[in-house]
Amino acid sequence: MKVGVLSLQGDFPEQARAIGRLVGESSVRLVRHRDELEEVDALLLPGGESTTIADLLELSGLAEPLEQRIRDGLPVLATCAGLILLARRVERSSSGLDPSPLGLLDLTVRRNDYGRQAESFEAPVKVVGLHRPFPGVFIRAPRLRSIGPGVEVFARWGKEPVGVRSGMLWGLTFHPELAEDPRLHALWLAEVARKSQSTTKKKASATRRKRHPKATASQ
Repeated sequence: MKVGVLSLQGDFPEQARAIGRLVGESSVRLVRHRDELEEVDALLLPGGESTTIADLLELSGLAEPLEQRIRDGLPVLATCAGLILLARRVERSSSGLDPSPLGLLDLTVRRNDYGRQAESFEAPVKVVGLHRPFPGVFIRAPRLRSIGPGVEVFARWGKEPVGVRSGMLWGLTFHPELAEDPRLHALWLAEVARKSQSTTKKKASATRRKRHPKATASQ
């Protein structure tokens, strides 16, 4: 499996190192162009400056093919700015410099809603599927202002939702790549692998039905 990391701006080197420790460096692709996007089986959208990343997606010609690949089922783990880009709605922030999101995850988010850079913090996050709290690193983190009915909250800091997922789209308001803890990336990869195996089995079953329609019908 080849895992891509969108590498236009932000902390993509840290994301690449974190995922590389799990899948091997040779299985990680830095994605800056359309042909690199087509090579990958899953994708990380890193933290950074969401408005800048959105602008660079347009300038690079990646915005449209990225949206299409995600709509076609590409598994994505989006963190901080990456989550903002996935959201359906971005509530106006104090700066007013808010990006136009891809609109693929039924959420309303607000940028930098936990405070500025100086107010960054680390806090224990409870994650479904992990036995111990995860050390969440929150840097100018977005806040989830509303969550659609088809989106599951799977991570919380206190009562605050800080991790959501819908199908193969996972989003975090914090930075797991900065925690020196591989468990969240590993949890996502396990789900990607499980989904891939399920898809492969369905395709194989469909192929058998096409080759042997009478035998299938008599079973």
